Amino acid sequence: MKGLLRISSVIDAVNTQIGKKIAWLILVAVLVAAINAIIRKVFNVSSNAWLELQWMLFGAVFLMCAAWTLKVKEHIRIDIVSSMFPKAVQRWVDLLGHMLFLMPFCLLMIYHSWPFFTRSYAVNEQSLSAGGLPQWPAKGLVIIGFVMLAIQGISEIIKQIAIMRGHLEDDETLRGHAAAAEAEAHRLLEQAKQQGVAP
Repeated sequence: MKGLLRISSVIDAVNTQIGKKIAWLILVAVLVAAINAIIRKVFNVSSNAWLELQWMLFGAVFLMCAAWTLKVKEHIRIDIVSSMFPKAVQRWVDLLGHMLFLMPFCLLMIYHSWPFFTRSYAVNEQSLSAGGLPQWPAKGLVIIGFVMLAIQGISEIIKQIAIMRGHLEDDETLRGHAAAAEAEAHRLLEQAKQQGVAP
Protein backbone atom coordinates (compact mmCIF):
# COMPACT_ATOMS: atom_id res chain seq x y z
CA MET A 1 0.00 0.00 0.00
CA LYS A 2 2.90 2.37 0.72
CA GLY A 3 4.14 2.03 -2.85
CA LEU A 4 0.70 2.85 -4.22
CA LEU A 5 0.41 5.85 -1.89
CA ARG A 6 3.77 7.11 -3.18
CA ILE A 7 2.47 6.82 -6.74
CA SER A 8 -0.68 8.65 -5.66
CA SER A 9 1.32 11.48 -4.09
CA VAL A 10 3.37 11.87 -7.30
CA ILE A 11 0.17 12.01 -9.39
CA ASP A 12 -1.28 14.60 -6.98
CA ALA A 13 1.86 16.73 -7.10
CA VAL A 14 2.12 16.67 -10.91
CA ASN A 15 -1.56 17.47 -11.50
CA THR A 16 -1.47 20.21 -8.86
CA GLN A 17 1.53 21.89 -10.49
CA ILE A 18 0.02 21.62 -13.97
CA GLY A 19 -3.35 22.89 -12.74
CA LYS A 20 -1.88 25.88 -10.93
CA LYS A 21 0.12 26.91 -13.99
CA ILE A 22 -2.67 26.33 -16.53
CA ALA A 23 -5.11 28.31 -14.37
CA TRP A 24 -3.14 31.45 -15.30
CA LEU A 25 -4.51 31.07 -18.82
CA ILE A 26 -7.76 32.52 -17.46
CA LEU A 27 -5.91 35.82 -17.03
CA VAL A 28 -4.48 35.51 -20.55
CA ALA A 29 -7.99 34.85 -21.91
CA VAL A 30 -9.36 37.91 -20.10
CA LEU A 31 -6.55 40.08 -21.50
CA VAL A 32 -7.13 38.73 -25.02
CA ALA A 33 -10.86 39.44 -24.71
CA ALA A 34 -10.23 42.97 -23.40
CA ILE A 35 -7.66 43.82 -26.09
CA ASN A 36 -9.90 42.38 -28.80
CA ALA A 37 -12.88 44.43 -27.56
CA ILE A 38 -10.83 47.65 -27.39
CA ILE A 39 -9.40 47.16 -30.90
CA ARG A 40 -12.86 46.37 -32.27
CA LYS A 41 -14.46 49.46 -30.67
CA VAL A 42 -11.63 51.95 -31.31
CA PHE A 43 -10.36 50.82 -34.72
CA ASN A 44 -13.43 48.93 -35.95
CA VAL A 45 -11.18 45.92 -36.65
CA SER A 46 -12.00 42.38 -35.57
CA SER A 47 -10.38 38.97 -36.00
CA ASN A 48 -11.84 35.48 -35.76
CA ALA A 49 -8.43 34.27 -34.60
CA TRP A 50 -8.67 36.40 -31.44
CA LEU A 51 -12.17 35.12 -30.70
CA GLU A 52 -11.17 31.50 -31.23
CA LEU A 53 -8.06 32.00 -29.09
CA GLN A 54 -10.30 33.01 -26.18
CA TRP A 55 -12.39 29.84 -26.59
CA MET A 56 -9.28 27.66 -26.80
CA LEU A 57 -7.76 29.23 -23.69
CA PHE A 58 -10.95 28.66 -21.70
CA GLY A 59 -11.13 25.11 -23.08
CA ALA A 60 -7.52 24.46 -22.03
CA VAL A 61 -8.24 25.65 -18.49
CA PHE A 62 -11.45 23.61 -18.25
CA LEU A 63 -9.82 20.40 -19.52
CA MET A 64 -6.34 20.60 -17.99
CA CYS A 65 -7.44 21.85 -14.58
CA ALA A 66 -10.11 19.15 -14.20
CA ALA A 67 -7.64 16.71 -12.59
CA TRP A 68 -6.46 19.32 -10.08
CA THR A 69 -10.09 20.22 -9.34
CA LEU A 70 -10.83 16.54 -8.63
CA LYS A 71 -7.80 16.33 -6.37
CA VAL A 72 -8.95 19.25 -4.20
CA LYS A 73 -12.55 17.91 -4.18
CA GLU A 74 -14.05 20.94 -5.92
CA HIS A 75 -16.07 19.13 -8.59
CA ILE A 76 -19.82 19.41 -8.10
CA ARG A 77 -20.95 16.92 -5.49
CA ILE A 78 -24.35 16.16 -3.96
CA ASP A 79 -23.08 16.84 -0.44
CA ILE A 80 -26.56 17.57 0.88
CA VAL A 81 -27.42 13.90 0.26
CA SER A 82 -24.10 12.19 1.00
CA SER A 83 -23.61 14.15 4.26
CA MET A 84 -26.65 12.34 5.70
CA PHE A 85 -24.84 8.99 5.41
CA PRO A 86 -22.30 7.65 7.92
CA LYS A 87 -18.62 8.18 7.05
CA ALA A 88 -18.17 4.55 6.02
CA VAL A 89 -21.04 4.82 3.52
CA GLN A 90 -19.68 8.13 2.18
CA ARG A 91 -16.33 6.47 1.52
CA TRP A 92 -17.99 3.61 -0.35
CA VAL A 93 -20.04 6.09 -2.40
CA ASP A 94 -16.84 7.97 -3.34
CA LEU A 95 -14.95 4.77 -4.19
CA LEU A 96 -17.72 3.23 -6.28
CA GLY A 97 -18.41 6.57 -7.95
CA HIS A 98 -14.81 6.82 -9.09
CA MET A 99 -14.59 3.19 -10.20
CA LEU A 100 -17.99 2.77 -11.87
CA PHE A 101 -18.60 6.23 -13.30
CA LEU A 102 -15.50 8.43 -13.47
CA MET A 103 -13.02 5.88 -14.83
CA PRO A 104 -15.29 4.35 -17.53
CA PHE A 105 -16.35 7.86 -18.62
CA CYS A 106 -12.72 9.00 -18.93
CA LEU A 107 -11.72 5.88 -20.88
CA LEU A 108 -14.72 6.27 -23.19
CA MET A 109 -13.84 9.91 -23.85
CA ILE A 110 -10.19 9.05 -24.57
CA TYR A 111 -11.21 6.20 -26.90
CA HIS A 112 -13.59 8.37 -28.93
CA SER A 113 -11.42 11.51 -28.84
CA TRP A 114 -8.34 9.84 -30.30
CA PRO A 115 -9.66 9.36 -33.89
CA PHE A 116 -11.41 12.75 -33.56
CA PHE A 117 -7.96 14.31 -32.95
CA THR A 118 -5.89 12.19 -35.38
CA ARG A 119 -8.21 12.87 -38.32
CA SER A 120 -8.08 16.58 -37.59
CA TYR A 121 -4.27 16.53 -37.25
CA ALA A 122 -3.78 14.47 -40.44
CA VAL A 123 -5.57 17.06 -42.59
CA ASN A 124 -4.30 20.05 -40.57
CA GLU A 125 -7.95 21.02 -39.96
CA GLN A 126 -8.51 24.76 -39.96
CA SER A 127 -11.35 26.88 -38.66
CA LEU A 128 -14.39 27.29 -40.89
CA SER A 129 -14.32 31.00 -40.05
CA ALA A 130 -12.15 33.27 -42.18
CA GLY A 131 -8.84 33.98 -40.47
CA GLY A 132 -9.53 31.42 -37.76
CA LEU A 133 -7.08 29.11 -36.00
CA PRO A 134 -6.15 25.45 -36.59
CA GLN A 135 -8.62 23.13 -34.87
CA TRP A 136 -6.47 20.09 -34.10
CA PRO A 137 -4.68 21.57 -31.04
CA ALA A 138 -8.02 22.14 -29.29
CA LYS A 139 -9.10 18.58 -30.13
CA GLY A 140 -5.79 17.28 -28.75
CA LEU A 141 -6.51 19.04 -25.45
CA VAL A 142 -9.60 16.85 -25.02
CA ILE A 143 -7.40 13.73 -24.95
CA ILE A 144 -4.80 15.31 -22.65
CA GLY A 145 -7.46 16.56 -20.25
CA PHE A 146 -9.20 13.21 -19.92
CA VAL A 147 -5.92 11.29 -19.60
CA MET A 148 -4.96 13.60 -16.72
CA LEU A 149 -8.42 13.17 -15.16
CA ALA A 150 -8.23 9.37 -15.45
CA ILE A 151 -4.78 9.31 -13.83
CA GLN A 152 -6.06 11.52 -11.01
CA GLY A 153 -9.01 9.16 -10.68
CA ILE A 154 -6.54 6.31 -10.07
CA SER A 155 -4.90 8.42 -7.35
CA GLU A 156 -8.29 9.10 -5.72
CA ILE A 157 -9.16 5.39 -5.76
CA ILE A 158 -5.81 4.54 -4.14
CA LYS A 159 -6.35 7.15 -1.41
CA GLN A 160 -9.94 6.08 -0.77
CA ILE A 161 -8.92 2.42 -0.35
CA ALA A 162 -6.04 3.49 1.93
CA ILE A 163 -8.45 5.52 4.09
CA MET A 164 -10.89 2.61 4.31
CA ARG A 165 -8.08 0.26 5.35
CA GLY A 166 -6.74 2.71 7.93
CA HIS A 167 -3.46 3.40 6.09
CA LEU A 168 -4.30 7.07 5.48
CA GLU A 169 -6.06 9.66 7.60
CA ASP A 170 -9.29 11.09 6.18
CA ASP A 171 -8.42 14.79 6.20
CA GLU A 172 -11.70 16.73 6.09
CA THR A 173 -9.87 19.84 4.87
CA LEU A 174 -9.19 17.99 1.61
CA ARG A 175 -12.90 17.57 0.86
CA GLY A 176 -13.35 21.00 -0.74
CA HIS A 177 -13.86 24.56 0.48
CA ALA A 178 -17.40 23.99 1.75
CA ALA A 179 -16.43 20.94 3.81
CA ALA A 180 -13.34 22.70 5.15
CA ALA A 181 -15.40 25.73 6.16
CA GLU A 182 -17.99 23.50 7.85
CA ALA A 183 -15.28 21.60 9.73
CA GLU A 184 -13.74 24.89 10.89
CA ALA A 185 -17.16 26.15 12.05
CA HIS A 186 -17.64 22.96 14.11
CA ARG A 187 -14.17 23.35 15.59
CA LEU A 188 -14.81 26.96 16.61
CA LEU A 189 -18.18 26.04 18.09
CA GLU A 190 -16.62 23.28 20.17
CA GLN A 191 -13.88 25.66 21.31
CA ALA A 192 -16.49 28.25 22.29
CA LYS A 193 -18.45 25.62 24.24
CA GLN A 194 -15.29 24.61 26.13
CA GLN A 195 -14.64 28.21 27.06
CA GLY A 196 -18.24 28.67 28.16
CA VAL A 197 -18.94 31.30 25.51
CA ALA A 198 -21.50 29.27 23.53
CA PRO A 199 -24.47 27.36 24.97
